[in-house]
Amino acid sequence: MKKILIFLGLFCFLILPLGAETVMPTHVSSIGANILGVYQAGKAITLYDEPHEGANVVTHISWSGDNIFPENKQFSNVFLVYLPRKELALLAVTDETEEWVQVLYDNEHGLRGWMKKDDPYKFMSWISFYNIYGRKYGLYMLKDTPDSIKDLHSAAEDDSQVISHLNLPPMNSGLPNKIKLNVMRGNWALVSVMDTDKMPKTGYIRWRSNEGYKYLFPAIK
Repeated sequence: MKKILIFLGLFCFLILPLGAETVMPTHVSSIGANILGVYQAGKAITLYDEPHEGANVVTHISWSGDNIFPENKQFSNVFLVYLPRKELALLAVTDETEEWVQVLYDNEHGLRGWMKKDDPYKFMSWISFYNIYGRKYGLYMLKDTPDSIKDLHSAAEDDSQVISHLNLPPMNSGLPNKIKLNVMRGNWALVSVMDTDKMPKTGYIRWRSNEGYKYLFPAIK
């Protein structure tokens, strides 16, 4: 009985810190084609209807750990990425000026607001974001990516030779399914992967369509 109680105590200790909601894109439709990049949000967010401080305030949002205010907000509806254990909150950016970014703050209804940059380096274009986070953590493939996108090419061109095809295991299979990012070239990425064929593969893959839809995303952890 004593061992059981100790086990239950350890179980609760390990589980309780995981109560905060983790948000990562899962499908191609999770990231709109018109998104320019991401902005790393501070814990207090003030959004305006225009990019100047004399404009009307649209909303205030604050967050910390597993808490967000107003309480009717959901992390998954506000942030493109939210990792409480890293205190990392990324907003989707739809427009930018030298001092301001327009961000989505309600993904379900497409509501947007302007926030003043508190640090110019907190805005990252997609190329910068992938080069920083994709190189560090690798990439994963979004669930509804067309099968043709999984072709590995010999060059960063649609009409280049297809040299292989990715056969990645499911995300929850326990098998490695991350893709190593080597080089970004426009809408293409040179990647390396060990897939279910148990053969190392290297080639170019589209990470983004010509229209702006993303197929791969940094596997931040």
